[in-house]
Amino acid sequence: MESDLEIAQRVTLKPIWQIAESIGLSDEDLFPYGKYKAKVSLDVMKRVSRAPLGKYIDVTALTPTPLGEGKTVTTVGLGLALNKIGKRAVVCLRQPSMGPTFGIKGGAAGGGYAQVVPMEEFNLHLTGDIHAVGIAHNLLAALIDNHIHHGNALGFDIREISWRRVVDVSDRALRNIVTGLGGKAHGVCRETGFDITVASELMAILALTSGIQDLRQRIGRVVVGRSAEGRPITAEELQAAGAMTVLLKEAIMPTLMQTTENTPVFVHTGPFANIAHGNSSILADQIALRLADYVVTESGFGADMGFEKFANIKCRYSGLKPDAAVLVASVRALKVHSGQFVVKAGKPLDPALTAENPEAVRKGAGNLVKQIENVRMHGVPVVVAINRFPTDTEKELSLLKELSLEAGAAAAEVSEVHQHGGEGGVALAEKVIDVAEHAIKEFRHLYPLKASIKEKIHTIATHMYGAEGVTFDALAEKQIAWLTEHGFSDLPICMAKTQLSLSHDPGLKGRPVGFKVPVREVRASIGAGFLVPVCGDMMLMPGLPSHPAAARVDIDAEGRTVGLF
Repeated sequence: MESDLEIAQRVTLKPIWQIAESIGLSDEDLFPYGKYKAKVSLDVMKRVSRAPLGKYIDVTALTPTPLGEGKTVTTVGLGLALNKIGKRAVVCLRQPSMGPTFGIKGGAAGGGYAQVVPMEEFNLHLTGDIHAVGIAHNLLAALIDNHIHHGNALGFDIREISWRRVVDVSDRALRNIVTGLGGKAHGVCRETGFDITVASELMAILALTSGIQDLRQRIGRVVVGRSAEGRPITAEELQAAGAMTVLLKEAIMPTLMQTTENTPVFVHTGPFANIAHGNSSILADQIALRLADYVVTESGFGADMGFEKFANIKCRYSGLKPDAAVLVASVRALKVHSGQFVVKAGKPLDPALTAENPEAVRKGAGNLVKQIENVRMHGVPVVVAINRFPTDTEKELSLLKELSLEAGAAAAEVSEVHQHGGEGGVALAEKVIDVAEHAIKEFRHLYPLKASIKEKIHTIATHMYGAEGVTFDALAEKQIAWLTEHGFSDLPICMAKTQLSLSHDPGLKGRPVGFKVPVREVRASIGAGFLVPVCGDMMLMPGLPSHPAAARVDIDAEGRTVGLF
């Protein structure tokens, strides 16, 4: 089979104005970036505000292996299939970070015949939103150091500055650094570090904002550090919020693209679900829901992570309620969760993993069962999409479908969108329509905001992950006390933990039991409107593998990109 990039480069693209026209947008609604992508004006919301909402479908997954199990492929493919059977569907996706694009995962536009195109532009600079976030974020960091250099009128305690710098490259060497070396003329010497850009609080703010004025207010509320007396110091006090908002005034608009079958796609914001809330923007979803019969969006990683944050952060701020969730599973993922196989990114698969082994599928099903429970705990009906790989056997696929239904899924169906595009997802789309239109929905949040910080963390850990409890390091205890003292305890929780296990330990596969989640610190994202407990050894700046995907990317004799997944 051809590579994803080769397939994407053969697609006949429509001019972006034709894609826009198919969902009721006009030239006046667009700010084109070339022929095949455009920003969409937020003024559209005023024009379509009274239109009925379409059905809202969130695509989530069981705990992924390091190779991923096809969640974006399924999200895109479901959109293709819904359009193929006569529904007007729009797909809403996150913009991929170039950190993992050049690191382990390669491209993140879907795959096979279910992709967003142009695939190279989607995976790389797109319309520059990530760069805008990085510049705005680092402007604030520079203003903090400049303020201290020129006398520190706000009284920063330089040991308590929480605003680090960002870059959209996986670079472990920047996790912890010292700035201001070289003498007084070069600033005040202090310890700090870098996070990856998509972990920036500004990216989360873009994803959760309701408009430009709300964006301005949220940025002003960003807490960057503390005074010597322990008072929170904000971006507003540094007179930084106005300039930061100006830098983001185009990034606040969703980008319109298309799929391999010319289905409209809104691409907007890109936070990871293991270190941020892991969902695309509220603005993109709200616009799409007024233009389409069905909106298919995606939450990062497993249901314990991206879907939990979708339900308890994104849906809280948007007021939207999902009509159904599609949970992506695969035979090979359940085999890995059996504990009998080890999968490492960039390494060949163990041949035994691709041999028929129903017992390994059954042994690893605990993870599937728990993730179905996690979605249903929020009152949302589940359709399991079984992403078929060429080595899967009919016996294994039938068993996976049976296990899904036994665990409480409303439906389960094999998906072959990677190989066959929309046609390969028609059966899945029909199941999703039936569940979204007829299943009982009683959407609810997992915890009340009035609960204490520790109570909310404990609820997520015990209910979503299956932990026995939570332990708090001394630093986390100190931070929780400070957050509570200064009136920040009523915010939702955005857990930062490994995506490779239900627990905090990536080595614990399946449905682990008997563990406690260690919280080492609790970061404040006051502008975004949530708190971030950092669990175990979780890093907010990834590192590159021994053989980065960047080594395969190049330009051919015709000037086309090659090697990008």
